[in-house]
Amino acid sequence: MMRTQFLQDLIKQLSPTLDSTTYVYCTVPKAKYGELEHLKPIVSIAELEGLTLVIPLEQAKAEGLDYYRVFRRITLEGHSSLEALGLTSVVTSLLAERGITTNVIAGFYHDHIFVPSDRIDEALKALKELASNPAG
Repeated sequence: MMRTQFLQDLIKQLSPTLDSTTYVYCTVPKAKYGELEHLKPIVSIAELEGLTLVIPLEQAKAEGLDYYRVFRRITLEGHSSLEALGLTSVVTSLLAERGITTNVIAGFYHDHIFVPSDRIDEALKALKELASNPAG
């Protein structure tokens, strides 16, 4: 796939950094945004069914919240614009080719990729290889 120079430059700057915390996705039916602030979620999404939270595993256990799978967060440290066309697609496609599930949260300054904790080493390796060969 031919990538624009701008996209190649963004990929070179990926600098994937692993967060030491282990996270889980939880949903709390009928909860409203802000009600569970004491859990200190790093992501909170209000949905019709309730509130989805991304919180540390230990916090979920302490609160007795159900969760399905355990994730680790990789932050792409290179500054990416919210309008950086194609970066998320390149990263998720790369990991999907390796059978690695990804959940991407775009922050204002960085993209954050949540990967199953048992695949984290493989995901980091793939992202570092991508950054060293952005032309693909």
